Amino acid sequence: MSVLRAWLIAAVMSGVSIASSISVVLLPQPAVAQAVESIVVEGNRRVEAETVRSYFRPGPGGRLDQPAIDDGIKALIATGLFQDVRINRADGRLVVSVVENGVIGRIAFEGNKKIKDEQLTAEIQSKARGTFSRTLVQSDTLRIAEIYRRSGRYDVRVTPEIIEQPNNRVDLIFTVQEGAKTAVKSVEFVGNSAYSAARLRDVIKTHESNFLSFLANNDIYDPDRVEADRDLIRRFYLKNGFADVQVVAALTEYDPDKKGFLVTFKIEEGQQYRVGSVDFRSSIANFDASSMRSYSRVGVGSLYNVEAVEKSTEEMQIEASRRGYAFALVRPGGDRNFDAHTVSVVFNVDEGPRTYIERISLRGNTRTRDYVIRREFDISEGDAYNRALVDRAERRLKNLDYFKSVKIVTEPGSSSDRVILIVDMEEKSTGDFSISGGYSTSDGALAEVSVSERNLLGKGLYAKASVSYGQYSRGISLSFVEPYLLDYRMALGFDTYWKQQKSNSYTSYGVTTLGFSPRIGLALREDTSLQLRYSLYQQSITLASAYNNCNNNASNSSLAFNPTPAYVKNVLGGVDPTNATDSGVYGYGCYGDGESSLPVRKELANGATWTSAIGYTLNYNTLDNNKNPTDGLLVDFKQDFAGVGGNVTYLKTALDTKYYTPLVSEIVNVIHVQGGILNKIGNNELRMLDHFQMGPNLVRGFASNGIGPRDISYYNYGSSGDALGGTKYWGASMELQMPFWFLPKEVGLKGAVYADAGSLWGYQGPTSWTATGEVNTKACPTCGLQYDDSSVVRSSVGVGLIWASPFGPLRFDYAVPLTKGKYDIVQEFRFGGGTSF
Repeated sequence: MSVLRAWLIAAVMSGVSIASSISVVLLPQPAVAQAVESIVVEGNRRVEAETVRSYFRPGPGGRLDQPAIDDGIKALIATGLFQDVRINRADGRLVVSVVENGVIGRIAFEGNKKIKDEQLTAEIQSKARGTFSRTLVQSDTLRIAEIYRRSGRYDVRVTPEIIEQPNNRVDLIFTVQEGAKTAVKSVEFVGNSAYSAARLRDVIKTHESNFLSFLANNDIYDPDRVEADRDLIRRFYLKNGFADVQVVAALTEYDPDKKGFLVTFKIEEGQQYRVGSVDFRSSIANFDASSMRSYSRVGVGSLYNVEAVEKSTEEMQIEASRRGYAFALVRPGGDRNFDAHTVSVVFNVDEGPRTYIERISLRGNTRTRDYVIRREFDISEGDAYNRALVDRAERRLKNLDYFKSVKIVTEPGSSSDRVILIVDMEEKSTGDFSISGGYSTSDGALAEVSVSERNLLGKGLYAKASVSYGQYSRGISLSFVEPYLLDYRMALGFDTYWKQQKSNSYTSYGVTTLGFSPRIGLALREDTSLQLRYSLYQQSITLASAYNNCNNNASNSSLAFNPTPAYVKNVLGGVDPTNATDSGVYGYGCYGDGESSLPVRKELANGATWTSAIGYTLNYNTLDNNKNPTDGLLVDFKQDFAGVGGNVTYLKTALDTKYYTPLVSEIVNVIHVQGGILNKIGNNELRMLDHFQMGPNLVRGFASNGIGPRDISYYNYGSSGDALGGTKYWGASMELQMPFWFLPKEVGLKGAVYADAGSLWGYQGPTSWTATGEVNTKACPTCGLQYDDSSVVRSSVGVGLIWASPFGPLRFDYAVPLTKGKYDIVQEFRFGGGTSF
């Protein structure tokens, strides 16, 4: 090993700054001022002599004095180009002797298994074919160690080695001893009385280590994450009325016995407040503050919620700006009544400072185009500075999910009334390749392969292609979304798809669908959106021959009403429309071997059917978390009108509402209300496929398509007919979801108890078919479709197990029907779930 290499290792291991060892020999005697031209440069190979001289700047009179020489030496050292700088005098000249740093031939990493070479190379400052600098090597060593610590490996050791090569070149090798991960062994809370430790653990991102930790990394100690958890706890309390809360400290301690960190959050809760009153005041002339009342989300008597106050403030300030008060500033205030435990909220509208945006500067977007970021701002250069609009832009940029982090800060502009907005971002991968698998008791096994890109070409475009193949279903789909149509905040998207649903235990037929659906979506408010769509699709029925062998030909009307026994047996498959054979059964013989229902066979005979429909969806969403909600309201109202061309006409309306509210001890109450109606338009007959089909999606405890109107034409033969669907339905459900307190939160298990009620009725599809003689007449009252269409209320109670497993969301339900229709199909146990990997 070279002397340089041995020295460098010793310096780094001992913690001595490498930069401090650069030798600078100053003049032993007072320097005499002399001209720059008298400087002689020695030892330089790559750096020009004139470049070295340029660092020695003369003072007044063009002469170099000792301070100027000292400044030049420091400037040379700061360049990082030299190992050594010496100053001497010879024959009245100043001699600058330099030893240049070598050139890095290659950079290698040894011992790193958990972090790839490419990741480490991107993080360090030393680069191959760049100038070797001891200062940078020391910095890079610390940086690599820090990267490992961020991943939870606090025992990491990083040793740099320098191998000298000919021609002043060096190879730089970082040897890494990674060590084991340092996990969080416990998370405790001190001072919490309103909420249990289990509830607060659900709020934060840092989790305790458990037997499933190998599937995630949120149990690895990260000081930044712990610090962010302090804010999450504080925000949680502020949202629930604790206006005085303080998270005093987040204490961390390494326990050598447990070989992990113990994290303790110290909390001072204070008391819980409700809103006593809400008032609006304005100091701006001609501005009616009371007109802001409709933009307030704060209600008298409700728990004091800082998030609601902040959202109200933002919407009021934006509205004031729209009204022409560009510099209006809304400031919320609150007076606490400690005896009544109330807060009197006041929104003050004042004239803010007249500050303008000089420039919006973007940093860190290496892939995403500038215009994709700038269009998320409702303000631009030259506009009045509005903090509410800046905060909204930052939130929108984060919601794009293109960046690991987004932060907007302000810097002073060229004058006192100008500010510069600095948008700092860090890009992240936006492409996904997934292989998904799942299983449910109704759909069987299903696998899907999909490729998607959320930020295609850095233009903010979304594209996805997927192929699915399952036991009872398969399909191909392509999706594309342009989030800003013609530079307006409107999303234009389209889906094209091919789906095939095969016959299964609950349906005798299969359905093949080929379709195309463009759509436009726009946000009406932060919590309200509207989607307009057009759907064009073709559907066709597939049916096994055993379910379609009723060969009656009603073109011979005399035979249709006066058949011979041989005709009945060989041609009609056993149908006896007029009971001529004295069988005592009208019209059932065709179904004796499992014939499919009349509407199914008629749809098959009609061939492929085109549906052309326009529709819209109005969505209202105030959920606190879309994936795992515990509070808020979600409303979807949909309408679709079919008849803009095609073979089908109808108007279909559906409403789906879910309301989540937290109760005591982390129990969440979920109220689900839904309903729909299908209206016939004109004289066209409604198809069976256009009807609503319901089962456990309406009332749990019933099979897929197990509720509602059903073909009973061959019920007496011991078989249940096809579900026909209905034109009207309603459903109501109440569910209590609760964690298993004796299990770690990270396990992701929750229990549920629920009660469901609902009904589906109003079949309006085909009931007769002259081509087969299945026409209901006085002579043959049972020759047409015989079906049950009772509007009896179906109800059930049950329990469920919800698992946010590492293998994807899974749910198990066991429900017992309390009331049901005579021909409904019960399925008490149901399981469904899947994953992506």
